[in-house]
Amino acid sequence: MALLETTAILDSLSDSGAAMIDTLTAVVATTTPVVADTTSAEAAVEAAPAVDIQALTTSNVWMLLSTILVFIMSLGFAVVEAGFTQAKNTVNILFKNTLDLCIGLITYCYFGFNLMYPGFEEGSAGLFGFAGFGLPAPTDADGALDLAYNAGYTYWTDFLFQGMFAATCATIVSGAVAERIKISAYFIFCFFLVGFIYPIMGSWKWGGGWLQMMETPFYDFAGSTVVHSAGGWAALACIIILGPRLGKYVDGKVIDKPGSSVPLAVIGVFLLWMGWFGFNGGSVLSADPALISLVCVTTALAAAAGGIGGVIGGYLTFKRLDLGMALNGILAGLVGITAGADLMSPNEAILIGLVCGIVVVFSALAMDKLKLDDCVGAVSVHGVCGVIGTLAVGVFGSLAGVDQFISQLIGVGAYLVVMFTASFVIFFILSKTMGVRVSKEHEETGLDSHEHGIRGYTIVFDN
Repeated sequence: MALLETTAILDSLSDSGAAMIDTLTAVVATTTPVVADTTSAEAAVEAAPAVDIQALTTSNVWMLLSTILVFIMSLGFAVVEAGFTQAKNTVNILFKNTLDLCIGLITYCYFGFNLMYPGFEEGSAGLFGFAGFGLPAPTDADGALDLAYNAGYTYWTDFLFQGMFAATCATIVSGAVAERIKISAYFIFCFFLVGFIYPIMGSWKWGGGWLQMMETPFYDFAGSTVVHSAGGWAALACIIILGPRLGKYVDGKVIDKPGSSVPLAVIGVFLLWMGWFGFNGGSVLSADPALISLVCVTTALAAAAGGIGGVIGGYLTFKRLDLGMALNGILAGLVGITAGADLMSPNEAILIGLVCGIVVVFSALAMDKLKLDDCVGAVSVHGVCGVIGTLAVGVFGSLAGVDQFISQLIGVGAYLVVMFTASFVIFFILSKTMGVRVSKEHEETGLDSHEHGIRGYTIVFDN
């Protein structure tokens, strides 16, 4: 008897919930702004964009979950960099990655978001636009957030998801210039990078700018070039001006500087791999089940193949099973698939990841040959493999073709030249005014003690 009563109650609640959802859907679908020149209520309803509240809610939840996963990538970058660099600079690394996110979100809020999505007017050259300061959210006639702003998510979700991407671009630079950069110079550079350079260049593609306006639009699904290569070329400019760490290159030899924690580096890579499911999966910009599943599969396969490629490249070079190269290979595969994760078959994703995993090893060696000291291999992982993944869109996948490959080349070249030049100019000015490098004493003893007054690793013995 009790079981029958419980079942009846559950059925009643289910019917009530379904009725409530139907009511909300009907209300949202028929709500229109107040129009002064309206001939009839029916005409007003037809003019209003219908919003499927259930579909919007589902997609918005997925987008917020993806945003959280991308947020976790900031921790992944922090842990990877801390693991790959010397123990005496651990606090400095963690501090930079912590403030990267803080500075990135604030600058993106006040002007970066509206620089990246300015709403280029018809006939515009698509080079620069600005929609105004702050976040003036679109509202309906009643002053509520306009749910018709986007079919897949709300205005606030749009800002937050894109803001996490912007912060990622700055984090790429952090690891490359570690262990010898003045923290004040670093943060000033990041302010300009995230607040101005990245969003303006991002508008060229994702904001509907000139790269998107081309007869065959440049394609970059989730940012192999727009985010990763951009960060890689910014890092390269800084490395050239900053110079290598003391004792890194001696008498033509490369002196290894062991990182503080191999386990920490591994944890960081797995956090990044996990976050990449949101980075790429969220770039679907809706809860489309088939496309999200495909994107997550190609992302996972490219990362796995990249790890194997890193092991192969490391063994061919060093005659050993190099864990560091395997880890960078995974990241290289992830960066490589990001441009076309929605276009590739599983086999194509594996091939792209494998190529990136092998190339990243030889790119890192070439950097050392040129005496360009990149502490974590950021230029090779993000810059070089970002280019490979972006060009792969013109070779593999559903958009492959000569015209598409040419468009990809144009986009890659534009980002390389402009991002590198802009970053070089800003960092060069900083080097000539306030200086960008710490003193020899501070570098030798570690930045933790001088910049922060604490150490990252402390062992306390009880008497």
